Amino acid sequence: MRKYQTGGGELGLVLLILVAAFVLFGGVGSCMYVMPKYNVYKMEMHGKAVLAEAESSRQVAVREALALKDSAQFKAEAEVIRAKGVAQPNEIIGDSLKGHDEYLRYLYIDTMHNTQNQIVYIPTEGGIPILEATRLAPKPEPAPDE
Repeated sequence: MRKYQTGGGELGLVLLILVAAFVLFGGVGSCMYVMPKYNVYKMEMHGKAVLAEAESSRQVAVREALALKDSAQFKAEAEVIRAKGVAQPNEIIGDSLKGHDEYLRYLYIDTMHNTQNQIVYIPTEGGIPILEATRLAPKPEPAPDE
């Protein structure tokens, strides 16, 4: 059997140093190549995330505005329905009282009889009541006779 001998293990040491140098410098070299590309990729992804967040915020604002618009529209429709509900009985009452001045005068006089110890302001021809502002004011004392 033959024994192979190398020059005292120097070849293994050289190979080990070459592999270590390749790994070390290859790693540094690959980092020098990869890092700028990674930074560009990272900034691109950050920009896309900011854009997606802005788009989402815009959609939320648009939906809130649409909800407010719908709410205002429904409130306006409800107000119109309420006004029609008030107008119809008023119209019925107004139509039924046309031409019945004697009955209205009777109701007016009857109401006047039922007001006891109350101040009632009766409209005049101009529609302005005569006020009794001085009726309840304290009366001035008469001047003493000299």
